[in-house]
Amino acid sequence: MDYENILRNLLFVPITILGRGSFGSVYLTNDLLEGIIAAKIILRDKFKKGCSCPFLLEYNSYIGLDLFVILRMTLNVIAEQPEESQISLPSYTLRALMKQILEGMRAFHEAGLIHRDIKCSNILLHSPPGTGRVYAKISDFGLAKQEDSPSGKTSYVGTIPNMAPELFIKTNDSKQKADIYALGITFYHLITHKYPMNEKNYKCQKKMMATLKSIERPEEIKDDILWDLLSKMLEFDPDKRITAAEALQHPYFTSPEAFADISKVQQDLAQQATQAELNEIS
Repeated sequence: MDYENILRNLLFVPITILGRGSFGSVYLTNDLLEGIIAAKIILRDKFKKGCSCPFLLEYNSYIGLDLFVILRMTLNVIAEQPEESQISLPSYTLRALMKQILEGMRAFHEAGLIHRDIKCSNILLHSPPGTGRVYAKISDFGLAKQEDSPSGKTSYVGTIPNMAPELFIKTNDSKQKADIYALGITFYHLITHKYPMNEKNYKCQKKMMATLKSIERPEEIKDDILWDLLSKMLEFDPDKRITAAEALQHPYFTSPEAFADISKVQQDLAQQATQAELNEIS
C-alpha cells in the first residue's frame, strides 16, 4: 500500500519516514494548518489489537479506507545518532529531558500499564506553535498492555538492544521494570551514541547477556551521580531495579546541583508534562 500517496490525498505532505513496525509506519509530514506533524498509519485490524489504551491516542478514521491515521504534532524525534557523530547534549538539557521522560513513564506506570518498546525513536519532542517550549512525549503504544494481563505470546517483544535481561529468560513476562531498563538503555544511548550490547540477532544478544552481571560504565559518562542513577535503572535483577518514581527522587534530580542546573522554566515544564499525562489517563 502506498502510504505516502494516501497522506498526500489527505493533504499531508510526507517529508520522511520516521519508523516502520509490525503495527504501522510513522511519517514526518507537513500540514498547511498545523505545520510539522508526525502521522502514524496502521491497518484497521492492527489498530483494534493495539487499542487497549485508547486514551493515549489521538486518531482519525477515514471513511472508505481500511486504516487509521494517528496524528501527533512533533518537532523532532530523539534520533539514534551514530557513535562517530559525538554530539553531546549540555548537562542542563540532558537532565531536563530525562526528568520529563521519567515523569511521563511514572504516570504511565501508575495507570498500571507497560509500554514494552521504549527506545530513542519512540520519544518525540513536541513544540506547540508560538510557545518556544519543547516537551518530551513517549510515543508508539502499539505493544502497550496492562501489567496484569497475559500477552499470550511466546515470541519476544521490544527492540533487542533495549530488552531487559529477564526478558531473555521469559520472553512473554514483561513487567514495568523492563520499561525502566529500556529507558536506561535509551538514556545510555542518548549520552554515548552507542549501545552497551548490540548483537546481530536475538539469539546472540541472549548469549551475550548470559555472560554478564551488570552494564559496565562507559568512559563517556563522567558524572558519578548520573552513572549511579543509570546503573540503578540498568540493574540486572528486576526486583532491585529502581522504579520511575524512585528515579525522580534520585540526587541527579533533587540535589542542589540539579536544581541549579535545571531552570525554573524547565522544572515547570516537567510538572506540566506530568499533569498532562495524568489528565489523559484520568
